[in-house]
Amino acid sequence: MSVDNTPEQLLARQLSQLQALETLLQSEKDIIIKQSPDALNEVTAKKNDLLMAIQTLDSHIGQNRQFIQDKRDGKFSEELKTIASVLESCQKQNQLNGQIIQQSQLTVERMKTSLLESHSKTSLTYDSKGKKSGGLSSLGLKA
Repeated sequence: MSVDNTPEQLLARQLSQLQALETLLQSEKDIIIKQSPDALNEVTAKKNDLLMAIQTLDSHIGQNRQFIQDKRDGKFSEELKTIASVLESCQKQNQLNGQIIQQSQLTVERMKTSLLESHSKTSLTYDSKGKKSGGLSSLGLKA
């Protein structure tokens, strides 16, 4: 980032980055629903890179004296409202994606438990967290 970026340019870049994050989060949701681990790894890496860029730019904006003065003078209120709105949308989408992942994990856990129960009711044991596991017979050990 060059030093001669105006506050307007910085805010426009920040809005652009947040809109890109919003799009990426929607893609992440679609990938989670389709259960595509390779694509999820790729989109997660992109999301992390974008979040780092957003954080860096936000820090730069927060230290920009011209921006601080202009904000005190009441400038950029519309731009900041738009940015806050997009940020809120990103936060909601990220929370929704987290809930989808959590539900998927619960479904997998239920399926695992069901498969273990049907495998052999006599070989079931419980681990330290109270979850069912396949006992010694699932390890190939014979007592």
